[in-house]
Amino acid sequence: MYIARMAERFAIPIIPAREDIDELGHVSNLVYLRWVMDVAMAHSRSVGWDFVRYRQLGAAFMVRRHEIDYVSQVTFGETLRAETWVDSWRLASCIRKTELLRDGNVVVRAVTTWAMIGLASGRPRRIPDDLAALFT
Repeated sequence: MYIARMAERFAIPIIPAREDIDELGHVSNLVYLRWVMDVAMAHSRSVGWDFVRYRQLGAAFMVRRHEIDYVSQVTFGETLRAETWVDSWRLASCIRKTELLRDGNVVVRAVTTWAMIGLASGRPRRIPDDLAALFT
């Protein structure tokens, strides 16, 4: 089953640290991935779902796929805004989109497929409706 809903964007500020800069003088590709994960985790915590809560459920979201488009370079000292939202839902997975913006302009776009996985079984599990409703 596929459910499409309009979701509000969740945002956090990001300021690259010295150690985020690679040999080419801009933010490392691995750091962008970390920021995509950081804003997703912050979004989940903001609606009351930290890892303790997922453990109580006996299931958690795990990444199945990342797609990242690097639109523009970011260097030390630039301030970014990371925005994320859950774009679509299936029974046991969802698509989360993320944009990193500098001065309102997109510098990175990411699409992540997250699957709800049972912690004991390691198998896909249906996403509870009440959990999905928190991200719409």
